Amino acid sequence: MSTRTETDSMGAIEVPADRYWGAQTERSLGNFAIGRDTFVWGRPMIRALGLLKKGAAEANAELGELDPQLAELIVRAADEVIAGDLDEHFPLVVFQTGSGTQSNMNANEVIAARANELAGGARGSKTPVHPNDHVNRGQSSNDTFPTAMHLAIAGELHRECYAALGRLRDVLVAKSADFAHVVMVGRTHLQDATPVTLGQTIGGWAAQLDAAIDGVRHAEHGVHELAIGGTAVGTGLNAHPDFGALAARKYAEATDLPFRQADDLFAALSAHDALVALSAALRTLAGALMKIANDVRWLASGPRTGIGEITIPENEPGSSIMPGKVNPTQCEALTMVITRVYGNDACVAFAGSQGNFQLNVYKPVMAHAVLESIRLLSDAVRSFTEHCAVGIEPNHERIAEHLAADLMLVTALNRHIGYDAAAAIAKSAHHEGTTLRAAAVASGLVSEADFDRWVVPAEMTRPNVER
Repeated sequence: MSTRTETDSMGAIEVPADRYWGAQTERSLGNFAIGRDTFVWGRPMIRALGLLKKGAAEANAELGELDPQLAELIVRAADEVIAGDLDEHFPLVVFQTGSGTQSNMNANEVIAARANELAGGARGSKTPVHPNDHVNRGQSSNDTFPTAMHLAIAGELHRECYAALGRLRDVLVAKSADFAHVVMVGRTHLQDATPVTLGQTIGGWAAQLDAAIDGVRHAEHGVHELAIGGTAVGTGLNAHPDFGALAARKYAEATDLPFRQADDLFAALSAHDALVALSAALRTLAGALMKIANDVRWLASGPRTGIGEITIPENEPGSSIMPGKVNPTQCEALTMVITRVYGNDACVAFAGSQGNFQLNVYKPVMAHAVLESIRLLSDAVRSFTEHCAVGIEPNHERIAEHLAADLMLVTALNRHIGYDAAAAIAKSAHHEGTTLRAAAVASGLVSEADFDRWVVPAEMTRPNVER
């Protein structure tokens, strides 16, 4: 492999000749061979770093801190980063310095090298655009990397997550309306209970999902506060006094999201409570999805010996040895994703507690964990919606069979003969293997006409008055 010699404050180092990155990125590649196959930064963070450097150059130019011609070159190169044209030049892993310095310098080096190439210079030269003096003007990794974290995370919520969740929510609301008339056995403690409708059951899922989405949206507000302008420790040293606020406005304009400079830059560098809160909201969302997925696979269990009150799409063979077996694979995939999200949340919560003095040095792993949770949930919800939820249908025959056998229909007799007498009827029917109606009539407390008038499953799915 042909190389070129790059230098930084530690001296010279050989860099692959066909790459835009420079000395500090190359040192990181040698020093952090950790999880390289699976933890290389992806599109969201690379895009965010491009947005970050573009907005910073524009702000510095407006404030007279950067030559407009140099700023234009930086903006052009940053636009290529944003578009994904230079992704192969961002090779660094998550497990690096806890401030994200190497990734910040990776962006500085790539953008400077490309800008100099656009200016007619050689790849790897530091003129006319210098990675530190110009691309990183008025910045420190300590404020730029958390800013990029927030840009990436908020962007992914809007680019991927909310649309996927909204689609599932809409499907569930439609199913709830379609099946509002389907009366079925309710279940508490995994035991038979009084009737509900399938529409009410699915409507409960939709309401739980709505609440979880609202929680994520609320938590996102904290992510809109950016650390930019705090530089090394939160004081803003070496930055124009208006740089951070102006750069934040540039990011808001570029993304159409309400980003702004954080009210307290010391907190923005030394703690990442906004990400801890967002991760917790994603965990709550994951818990809601776990409830939905588990309910679906229980209600669809069988097909002959389970509950089997709903059917779901049969997507692929389910066994390498049992012919004809089909499994609820979309539910399983979603629930596995959820366990990963719970693990990511534990990582974020612990990492968020580890700020010391003016800096939290767990930034990259926090960013990776939150971004992975967002992407996994988005993908899994989209898959579950299209390959499972849209195909949910009631099994009317099985529902009717179970409803007819539900001993908890006896609850409708409480008002008329009292709890104790009703309990005795239910126990008699259960132990003697008779129908609830037969046991009620045999008790001498209820006539056939009374039973038929009082025990109406559909009327038991809503508040009612004594008849």
